[in-house]
Amino acid sequence: MKFYYLKVLFSCLFLALIHIDSTAQTDSTDEFEDFSIYDDLEFADEGTKRFANVKVSGKSPDKLISIGYDYQGAYDITAAGFSNFDESTEKVNSTQGFRFEANVPLISKNSIIVQAGILYWNFMYDFETPDEELTHPLHKSLSENGLNVITLQLNIYKPLNENTFLLARIAGNMAGDYQLGDLQPAKYNRYVMAAVYGKKPKDNLQWGIGLSRTYRAGELNYLPVVLYNWTGSNRKWGIETLFPAYGDVRYNFSPRSMLFFGFDLEGASTRIGNDSELEAPFNDLELRRGELRFRFRYERQITGFLWVSAKVGYRYNWSFNVDRVPDGVDFFRGFFGDQDYVMENELTNPLFFNISLNLVSP
Repeated sequence: MKFYYLKVLFSCLFLALIHIDSTAQTDSTDEFEDFSIYDDLEFADEGTKRFANVKVSGKSPDKLISIGYDYQGAYDITAAGFSNFDESTEKVNSTQGFRFEANVPLISKNSIIVQAGILYWNFMYDFETPDEELTHPLHKSLSENGLNVITLQLNIYKPLNENTFLLARIAGNMAGDYQLGDLQPAKYNRYVMAAVYGKKPKDNLQWGIGLSRTYRAGELNYLPVVLYNWTGSNRKWGIETLFPAYGDVRYNFSPRSMLFFGFDLEGASTRIGNDSELEAPFNDLELRRGELRFRFRYERQITGFLWVSAKVGYRYNWSFNVDRVPDGVDFFRGFFGDQDYVMENELTNPLFFNISLNLVSP
């Protein structure tokens, strides 16, 4: 029963996807007005100064509101031994969850765009072994509580002139095995930041470099950021990349139908043990969850600003280790630190799919 509503949601989204071709006209670049021809339209409220437009011709539309369902197939979790607990391997029949994201423009001018957003992801683990027969605390926590991630973020786009801009992102994550009616203490929140200096020399090309403070690989790290968005002269092929978060090669069947192949790097530092089953010194544990997803993605307009997106691919476990973080004060290990993990866990790698309905920007 705990997966019933997610299955209903998935069924509705899937029916919406397969219904498109029976209700939409045949795609061609002549059937839809290509709004990208207005990308360089400038207004008079900024005087004579021109600014780099945020849009890139041919690029997929930005999502304002997204509601989706994510499903991973069967795989094994080998939880390492620690304290008085032995190593244990359990089969997970599936991991699935609801995903919601909303982005609201606070300021939208030629000279600056400020956008606030909220993200909620839910992960529910369906173990083959019943809850009462699981012996390892990690397996029990995942099976009984699952994981929740809530993110509040602020994104800023600041053009400096006609072809130069700055991007900045500040976000706070609350990730853990808490319940929505009983949130974990704020001291376990984790904060991320990124800044990019970019150029837009052409309507079909945008690039930038920067630096990020991130938990995408599961634990705190400082990584370079590479932004690259490009559409070919025939408007069929393109690239959309914000490394290390994602990277895509894009093929446009039409301005309203696109196929992508690429990757996503997803992760967070996630507090486990909010139910207080573990005693000190193991009551301040964080799961460093990071995964690399290689996938195909198809996006298509249903009607107006409503689009559907479907992904299918292979989930590769990057990290599922556990650290002790006393009193929520995190530390930096990076690539060269030698701090020991409390648990070095192993996961096998399943196939996954994801489907979502999206309200996109004009």
